[in-house]
Amino acid sequence: MSTTLPLFRRAFFDTWRSTLAWAAGLAGATLLYLPLYPSIGGSAQMQDMIDALPPEMMKALNYDQIATGPGYTQATLFGLIGFLLMTIASVGWGAAAVGGDEESGQLELTLAHGVTRAQVVLERAMALLVRVLLLAALVFVLVRLLNDSARLDIRPEHLFGAAVLFAGLALLTGTAALCAGAVSGRRTYGLAAGAAVGVLGYVFNAVGRQSPDLEWLLGLSPYHWAYGNAPMTNGADWAAAGWLWGISAALVAVAAVAVSRRDVGT
Repeated sequence: MSTTLPLFRRAFFDTWRSTLAWAAGLAGATLLYLPLYPSIGGSAQMQDMIDALPPEMMKALNYDQIATGPGYTQATLFGLIGFLLMTIASVGWGAAAVGGDEESGQLELTLAHGVTRAQVVLERAMALLVRVLLLAALVFVLVRLLNDSARLDIRPEHLFGAAVLFAGLALLTGTAALCAGAVSGRRTYGLAAGAAVGVLGYVFNAVGRQSPDLEWLLGLSPYHWAYGNAPMTNGADWAAAGWLWGISAALVAVAAVAVSRRDVGT
């Protein structure tokens, strides 16, 4: 195969419809939630609603700062509906990248074109990365465009940092799915691993914020690594971003090494 990055090109362009669909979902969520803020944010009714929530629920949903524009955007978009959509998309792509093809037998057809299993992993991981970055960039642009009209008062550098963490968190769930699928050769194992990273990260953050005795769970939560510093309000924790992106790279490397051992002659 003589073209540059053939597996990346094929993986990226073959999934353009799903990328477009997830982009539409994220755009719809952004355009639905953020324009509502001027009518409810900072109002007495909003504060009364927040005060009426049980403290445990308020902490679990990260609604303790929802009365401000950055806090509202963090809680509703980056921390909830956007996180959910990005996690589902990334896990699905990651699990199918290698494990899906190996489970169905299609991977052998790809390998017949003179490529290695490691090349499959690396180029398809690159396609996953580009799709995640495109979705995160879309959210960044839309929030930036709505910042003034929705009276969110988000500083651009804080929005950028939050978008980097948003992409890193999604990429971690996707690469966990890719790694488990590549190592096991099963798409279902990839789905389980990626979902576990996303769901347990959210649960550990919610439970760890309930009591000082449970705060140790926060250290195990990628969700808390990303959002525990309230990046929309206080700016990104770049060390946490480094961990998210670094672990993702390590998972891809593990997947590439693991599948290389199954190549003939290795």
